[in-house]
Amino acid sequence: MVLDGGSRSGVSQLRRGVLQFCVLALLRDQEKYAFELVRELCDAHGMVTSEGTIYPLLSRLRKEEWVSSSWRESDTGPPRRYYALTPEGRKALADFTAEWGPFRATVDHLLDSEEKHP
Repeated sequence: MVLDGGSRSGVSQLRRGVLQFCVLALLRDQEKYAFELVRELCDAHGMVTSEGTIYPLLSRLRKEEWVSSSWRESDTGPPRRYYALTPEGRKALADFTAEWGPFRATVDHLLDSEEKHP
């Protein structure tokens, strides 16, 4: 494992693993278009992403039927595809959320234990 921020780092792999659930969380309360999601993720510490990452992810989420999409006219340019959470996506997010808390607590405990007992 490379820990210098390279593409094979543990943090990078972890980020990729949870990114889809972060996107679902951002869609929990309202529809958004892809660039809005990129901006919000980039504003969140450690979640920097790009359109080159988000479009394939959104396509996969549509195929899994976790999000739906619809085209809308834009006041400032071409039409935009808006994404919304489906009932299946809400369930996937709820299931992940239920597992994430205990998982995060376990990792935090193990990391804290390592600091106390080098």
